[in-house]
Amino acid sequence: MPQRPAKRLSLTALAGVTLVLPALALGGTSAASAAAPAVGSGLSARIQAAAPGLDDPHKKDIAMQLVCSAENSSLEWRKYFAYIEPYDDGRGYTGGIVGFTSRTGDMLELVENYTKAKPGNPLAAYLPALRKANGSDSHSGLGKPFEEAWRKAAQDKAFQDAQEALRDRMYFNPAVKQAKDDGLRTLGQFIYYDAIVMHGPGNDSDSFGGIRKSALAKAKPPSQGGDEKAYLNAFLDARKKVMKKEEAHSDTSRVDTAQRVFLNDGNFDLEPPLKWKVYGDSYRIDK
Repeated sequence: MPQRPAKRLSLTALAGVTLVLPALALGGTSAASAAAPAVGSGLSARIQAAAPGLDDPHKKDIAMQLVCSAENSSLEWRKYFAYIEPYDDGRGYTGGIVGFTSRTGDMLELVENYTKAKPGNPLAAYLPALRKANGSDSHSGLGKPFEEAWRKAAQDKAFQDAQEALRDRMYFNPAVKQAKDDGLRTLGQFIYYDAIVMHGPGNDSDSFGGIRKSALAKAKPPSQGGDEKAYLNAFLDARKKVMKKEEAHSDTSRVDTAQRVFLNDGNFDLEPPLKWKVYGDSYRIDK
C-alpha cells in the first residue's frame, strides 16, 4: 500500500456541512497578480501571451483540483473549507482548502483575518489557544469543540472568502508571479504552486525558495535563456529530494505520476484532458 500524506480527511470531518459557493469559479486573485507581466526573453513573453496562465479562473480551478487530488484524494476542493484534523505529524491541526496548520502560523492568521471581517464568529474564542499553539504541535485548548466550531464557520461565506484570500496572498500569487518571472508557462506555474503549498514560501533548503535555488544550480529557466522542460525537471528532482526527507511526504507520486506526466507530454499550457495518478488512484479532468 502506498503511503498517504498527513493531510487526509476523516469520514466524519465534513458531516453536516452546507457550503456557500461563490458565484464565480474562483475568487480572490488580485488584479496585480492577474496583470503580472511576463518577464524574461521575448520568446518566453510571446509564449505566455499565447495561452492563459494559472491565474485564469478556469486554470486556477484546475490547479485546485490537482492539489486536492494529492492532499485529499478528491477533485471537489470546495468541500475542504470544512476540513479540520489533528495529526501527530508535528504540525498540530491541519485545516482548510490548502491545509493551513496551527504550528506554522497560517491557521492563526486565517482566524485573525476572519475575526476582523466578522467579529464574534465561532472561531474567535479559540484565538488565544491558537496563539499559544503557534510554533508547536500542541492541541491544547482546541480539541473537539474547536473542530466543531471550524466546521460551523465553514458554512459562512466570510470564512470561505478568508481562506481563499489567504491562499492567494501567501501561496498562489507569489508562486505564479515567481514562475512568470522565470518565464514559465501554466504548467510551470502550477508546479511552483503545488511546491509552495506543501513546503512553504521560505528560503531555507527544505522550503520553496531552497528548492528553486537547487534547481537553478542545475539548469537555467527560460527567462535566462534555458530550456523550460530541462529546468522544470531539475525543479521536480530537487523537490523530490526534499519530500523524501519527511515521512509524511515520502510518497512522491504527485510528482512522478502527475506533474512529470504532464511535463513529459509537453503540456506546458496545462490543457485538458488531463489524466494522472496520485497514490495509485486515477483522476482525470476532461475540460
